[in-house]
Amino acid sequence: MGHTPYGYKIENGCAIIDEENADKIRKLYSNYLTGMPLAKAASEAGIDTYHGTAKRMMENRHYLGDDFYPAIIDKEIFESAAAERIKRANKLGRLNHKRVIKPSVVPTYFHLAAAVQHYDDPRLQAEYLYSLIESEAV
Repeated sequence: MGHTPYGYKIENGCAIIDEENADKIRKLYSNYLTGMPLAKAASEAGIDTYHGTAKRMMENRHYLGDDFYPAIIDKEIFESAAAERIKRANKLGRLNHKRVIKPSVVPTYFHLAAAVQHYDDPRLQAEYLYSLIESEAV
């Protein structure tokens, strides 16, 4: 198991709700659903964190309750917050924009003579191997 999510604590091997921090989680959702940005919603709830961490906290399904963790928020609030995140991302043009990365091409078109010497110094070995390049092909 990973770390214990914010708002819970482990006692006698069981997860229980840490009411003080669970109230902060509930306030985070409430603030966000009233229109606050994620970082400000977290700050106003008393959670000192960054935008991305607040987003990951709000995407944590443990807060709905599962076999180990008791529920802190209900499904309606969780789904409303998820829908709001998608709505805001869409409004800002942040959905379906996959970044296209050009694959880097390593020039491997050359002829190399056979290496017969070996140097213990890596710099000298590299110089030697570079000196063996006989021709470059385009």
